[in-house]
Amino acid sequence: METWHDAENGENRVEKDSMGEVEVPASAYYGAQTQRAADNFPISGWRFGRRFIQALGLVKWAAAQANEDLDLLPADIAGAIRDAAEEVIAGDHDDQFVIDVFQTGSGTSTNMNANEVIANRASELLGGVRGSKHPVHPNDHVNRCQSSNDVIPTVTHLAALTAINEILLPSLVHLRDALEAKASEFDGVLKSGRTHLMDATPVRLGQEFAGYASQVSHGVSRMQRATTHLGELALGGTAVGTGINAHPEFATSAIDHLRRRTGLHLVEAPDHFEAQGARDAVVEASGALKTVAVSLARIANDLRWLASGPRTGIAEIRLPALQPGSSIMPGKVNPVIPEAVIQVAAQVIGNDAAITLGGLGSIFELNTMMPLMAHDLLFSIETLGAAAGLLAERCVEGIEADPRRAQELLERSLVIVTALVPLIGYDAAAEVSKEAYATGRSLREIVIARGLLTPEEVDAALDLRRMTEPGLGPAGSEGG
Repeated sequence: METWHDAENGENRVEKDSMGEVEVPASAYYGAQTQRAADNFPISGWRFGRRFIQALGLVKWAAAQANEDLDLLPADIAGAIRDAAEEVIAGDHDDQFVIDVFQTGSGTSTNMNANEVIANRASELLGGVRGSKHPVHPNDHVNRCQSSNDVIPTVTHLAALTAINEILLPSLVHLRDALEAKASEFDGVLKSGRTHLMDATPVRLGQEFAGYASQVSHGVSRMQRATTHLGELALGGTAVGTGINAHPEFATSAIDHLRRRTGLHLVEAPDHFEAQGARDAVVEASGALKTVAVSLARIANDLRWLASGPRTGIAEIRLPALQPGSSIMPGKVNPVIPEAVIQVAAQVIGNDAAITLGGLGSIFELNTMMPLMAHDLLFSIETLGAAAGLLAERCVEGIEADPRRAQELLERSLVIVTALVPLIGYDAAAEVSKEAYATGRSLREIVIARGLLTPEEVDAALDLRRMTEPGLGPAGSEGG
């Protein structure tokens, strides 16, 4: 039973756990084990976010329902646990989750944080007192048929799936659609291609944007594939994967409740030793996120290059002007959204490195870097989703092309001589290009002066639109 006394910063209660007495704030729903962890890990100030806590509440809700279904908990206790878990799901007790992300590698402290909060709140609902562990006990009732070693992997997968489906995939689809719309809008804009940052043969601006849209579309597919293994839940393996102290039907029942409530494709892991001894599904999902991050960074970087200037750069497109770009240079406007996206991509790539190293924390029957991996995976999903949405809404949808500027640069390019190679050969074309560069004369003028082609043949070969399509030469020529 708890005792009370006045502490320096307010009223505390004294609780007992297996290691002795611990002072806990009287108003706290958490208990002794949470307090010990909060005291032991004052490291970063990072806490698990809303989505992880929500998923933790969902797992405890489903576990209580399953335990009642299997007659392992009386209806009143199971009902009170579910009611308290609903409050956790709703975010009513987020301030009670006080433990640093950098903690025991199994996440036991965070699992017990949830068990204590839910047990104390459930006891209150049944007329009990906080800290008494009566009538609802955090271990015996809230954690029945569970272990931190199967709960934390389950919560990680559930939270990641929810974030991917609710935040990341809709944002990527939005970005893909915005890029496809611009690809159609800009299909008639002819411009210089660029390789190695140097002039290359002509392309259409719409083709470039279609390429960006395809990158994002591939990213959607990659993330959808990654959800397959995230849907496999470790629940039911308990301590080491054997399922000790869990009813044989517990996992099936609890996961069925989660599946019906969330609408997600959730199944019991086919092998609990894999599901708890390794974190490969998290590493796989992070790898897909890294790939998407690289795609978005490439797109964002291209956009700011294409918009560079506006007087001394490429300036073939105009990005929406969102805010002043300089504290000293009046009128300057910078590509702020692409820059933010590139920074997010860098962070996601860094998170992937941490998650990959976290996967190396799997030794025998347990991974001991789960809190870090869960935190970084969710951070990557949520920030990448937010960045993709902003790139679509505040940048891509407002992009305008400058066809005149694109045409001006294209006509100054000497690389269009490539279209003459099927007609006059590579070496002759190279000589024409060098003479044009040295003298400032046009390619057309030099080719005609050298008697290589007639004026009509040159004009047909240097049809800029045709250069953006497959073929070996002008219409009517071999392979044309």
